[in-house]
Amino acid sequence: AAISRRMVESKSKAPHFYVSTDIEMEAVTAANNALNEGKSGDDRVTITAWLVRALAQSLAAAPALNAVWSGETLERVDQINIGIAIAIPDGLIAPALLDCATKDLATISSELRDLVTRTKANKLKPAEFSDATFTLSNLGGFPVTQFTAIVTPPQVAILATGRSEQRAVVRDGAVVARQMLTATLSADHRAVDGALVATFLGDLKSRLESPEGLA
Repeated sequence: AAISRRMVESKSKAPHFYVSTDIEMEAVTAANNALNEGKSGDDRVTITAWLVRALAQSLAAAPALNAVWSGETLERVDQINIGIAIAIPDGLIAPALLDCATKDLATISSELRDLVTRTKANKLKPAEFSDATFTLSNLGGFPVTQFTAIVTPPQVAILATGRSEQRAVVRDGAVVARQMLTATLSADHRAVDGALVATFLGDLKSRLESPEGLA
């Protein structure tokens, strides 16, 4: 019920707008497969970890999106704490992976796994409940291509990602198959404008399509 109230509050108070981009995932998928070669179970890195790593870098370059409302005042936050939307029996919760900008891919992957485990065991720390500055909602494990998400108060933006899948795209005048992912950013228009969001998504797209700086 509390989650429902917050979502209703968000949609009624925050003027949402939505911007989408298609990201080619060939390079990051290949890098992830190489990284996971010979690994099994909990040692394997997921695509979600790559998304979080790229988001942390892009948010550092666009601090206006790493902000929260305090009453009627918008406050930028130095620490990048990315909420991860996780399904639980009672609904949905988005605990925070704290200080993401200071962590490498392996650390993010390990802490993501631990965060999911503790969320489902109801063992989250207080800061993980309340300190998220931005949220990622990734439905990559479902047959979902694209969706929009509601901004989580008091944050100003949330990224929604569908599954990474083979699609027909045009490259150099030829139709080819490529691994693609659609990312949609929902943002509070009181805090940011469309040009900033478009620039942010372009930066995120570039980092994932050329992932050498993420590993």
